[in-house]
Amino acid sequence: MANDGYLAIILNAHLPYIRHPELKTSVEESWLFEAVLDTYLPLLNVLEKLKKEGLPVTITLSVSPSLVEMLVDPLLNERFLRYTENKIKLTEKELERTKNNSELFKLASMYLKETKASYAEYKDRYKRNILNPLSDLEQSGLVEIITTSATHAFLPLLNVVEGAVRGQIHFAVQSHEKHFGVKPEGMWLPECGYSEGMEYILEENGINYFFLDSHGLLFGDRKPKYGVYAPVKCRNGVSVFGRDAASAKAVWSNSEGYPADPVYRDFYQDIGYNLPFEYLKPYLYVEHERGNTGIKYFSKHSGGERNIYKPEAARKKVLEHSENFIYRRLKQLNEISQYMDRPPLIVCPYDAELFGHWWYEGISWLENVLRKAAEGNGIKLISPSEYLKHYPENQIVAPSFSSWGNKGYSEVWLEKRNDWIYRHLHRITERMCKLAGRYPNAAGVKKRALNQAAREVLLAQSSDWAFMMKMGTDTAYALRRIKEHIYNFNKLYFSIIADRIEETWLAAVEYKNNIFSDIDYKVYSNSTFQ
Repeated sequence: MANDGYLAIILNAHLPYIRHPELKTSVEESWLFEAVLDTYLPLLNVLEKLKKEGLPVTITLSVSPSLVEMLVDPLLNERFLRYTENKIKLTEKELERTKNNSELFKLASMYLKETKASYAEYKDRYKRNILNPLSDLEQSGLVEIITTSATHAFLPLLNVVEGAVRGQIHFAVQSHEKHFGVKPEGMWLPECGYSEGMEYILEENGINYFFLDSHGLLFGDRKPKYGVYAPVKCRNGVSVFGRDAASAKAVWSNSEGYPADPVYRDFYQDIGYNLPFEYLKPYLYVEHERGNTGIKYFSKHSGGERNIYKPEAARKKVLEHSENFIYRRLKQLNEISQYMDRPPLIVCPYDAELFGHWWYEGISWLENVLRKAAEGNGIKLISPSEYLKHYPENQIVAPSFSSWGNKGYSEVWLEKRNDWIYRHLHRITERMCKLAGRYPNAAGVKKRALNQAAREVLLAQSSDWAFMMKMGTDTAYALRRIKEHIYNFNKLYFSIIADRIEETWLAAVEYKNNIFSDIDYKVYSNSTFQ
């Protein structure tokens, strides 16, 4: 069958940088451990299986530098093993508790098998480093790995200080090259956040393309001839891909999307909240706090009583939904292609953690989508770089200020619960640029202090803190983190100026907030704020 068009599946894998060596355990660190067990390891498993079968599939995976830094951290690696061992012990206990209930016992057995397999893969097969198999997949052509800003900062609200955007992009590219061995071709702008001129800093750092939500292209300085179904070029030649709204709704919508189907497993019905605390206590990662265990026995509510989760029914629904997704994309491509001089491209960007973690069946759905697209039914899977090689000549359009999220114009990251943070972020970035200009050749402890000051700026700029404040989830933690990094920076700033650096305190902060070990503060010296 002739090729009707292309499908580019983009997964953005990101978590905020959370590392607490000063604590025995931290509930926030378990966010990483859940994502590794629920999403990253199962996704690797599927991709390696598809590679072994030789299927013509490809996806694009954006791995944030903050996530990369956590994935290679020895402390977090060790804690992940302990977290997984606890889950195995709890699941084994569940086998005893549920032995007289065949349905629950079957589910507990399934979870135990999955967790033991993931534990063995992580510890023995991957040697505690899942970046290496990702690199192998990229070299095979099955995955294109790109990056996002250094700490997933929402760039449009920081660009009043040019050094903020430049630092975020520079350190992201540097980190990517260090850990994956090559510079990234593309960049996932966090939250699809774009403002005028950002493409020039991307170009400086060798980035060839980025993504926007659909209105970022459609409301540009001229109407894109092919809408979001072909990339456009900024005036400096950096390419822009637009998100397809229909495929986004099919997966993201809480009411109409596939994950909302009542046959699927309910994320929120976890035994970590449903069973007696004394029963759970020996197996919880944080001893005195309830939390997700990943052991969930119920499907989603459908208006009546809770039903025990049925994996067989869910697998059938996964097949139905993956076939529906491909059918609808083919229908789109058939309709669009008659108006284009080239095969249209449907760009489908999603948060990676949606698959497997929030939507338990999502990894299976994704595998089936990839398999069906590889059948030669009129859709060809493609990476953005490959599409640009086939069709390098594209319309020039200046995109418009935009983001994804509620209403599409930064509202999630700038509203009454979080707007106060930006005057502080702007000020510490200005001060960082002044320090870099004032001390261009620092050495010894002063150089260490300047590099740590740069780390604290980057960590304070993470978009996750504003997002948590807006959503009212983990607000106390978000407040503590952003205040901590602002405080650390200001203490470093004044101690550097006064030439009175407390080396013991500095060493403690370096150990705790040790992201980007080879950071060079002089990147900020090119700013106008000197």
